[in-house]
Amino acid sequence: MNARPSLRRPRSLAHGLVESLGERIRTGQLAQGDKLPTEAAIMAEFTVSRTVVREAISKLQAAGLVETRHGIGTFVLGMGEGGAFRISADQMATLHDVVAVLELRIGVETEAAALAAQRRTERHLEVMREALEAFSAAAEAGRDAVGADFQFHLEIARATGNPHFEQLMSTLGAPSIPRARLATEQPDAAAQREYLRRVNAEHESILNAIAGQDSEAARAAMRTHLANSRERRRRAAQALREQGGA
Repeated sequence: MNARPSLRRPRSLAHGLVESLGERIRTGQLAQGDKLPTEAAIMAEFTVSRTVVREAISKLQAAGLVETRHGIGTFVLGMGEGGAFRISADQMATLHDVVAVLELRIGVETEAAALAAQRRTERHLEVMREALEAFSAAAEAGRDAVGADFQFHLEIARATGNPHFEQLMSTLGAPSIPRARLATEQPDAAAQREYLRRVNAEHESILNAIAGQDSEAARAAMRTHLANSRERRRRAAQALREQGGA
C-alpha cells in the first residue's frame, strides 16, 4: 500500500492535494479518461475536508488536467510533457490576444471546414443550421449571439470526424469568439445588428460550401470569415493606439 501523503500545514492543504493528484496524472497512475476517486475517498486517503478536496479539484480543472461531468464524476483529461494545452482568460484580455487566437483559429478551422465538407452528415448540417437560426434570432433581438456563433464553429469541428479538432475547439471555448471578451466598436444597436448580419452571411457561405461537399470552397469561406474578423480586431487595436497617442 502507498504511504499516505503528508499534508500538514493548513494553508497548503489544497496545494498539496493538487500536487499529489497532479503527480499521479503525470506518472500515468491516473490515465487520460480515468475517473478520479470520489470526494469521500479522497478525503479519507489524504485526511482533508470536503472543502479542501473541492478547492483542489477546482485548481486541477483550471490547469486543464481534469473535467467534472455533473452527476457522473471528475475525469482525467491527460497531460503531455509541457502540460495540457489551454488558453486562460487572461490570455484573451486584450485586442492583441484576441488577434493571436484568431490566427490560431485560421490555421486550424480552414482545414476543419474542408474536412467537414467531405465527411459531414445530415445531422451535422441540421445542427449547423439551428446554430445559424439562433444566431440570427439573437442578433435581431440585440444580443451578441456568442453562444450560437461558437456552436456553429464547434459543430464544424465535430463534422470532421477527427476528435482532435473538436477537442481543440472545446478547449478554446466560447471566449475564442472575439465578442465574448471585447465589445465591438459599434455606434448604436442598428449598426450592431448590421454587423452581426454580415458575420452570419459569412457563416452562411461556409455552411453552403460544406452542404455542397465542396472542400475548397469551404476552406476559402472559412479563411475569409476568420481573416475578416482578424482584420476588424486589428483595426480596432490601431484605433485604440491612435487614441492613446492623441
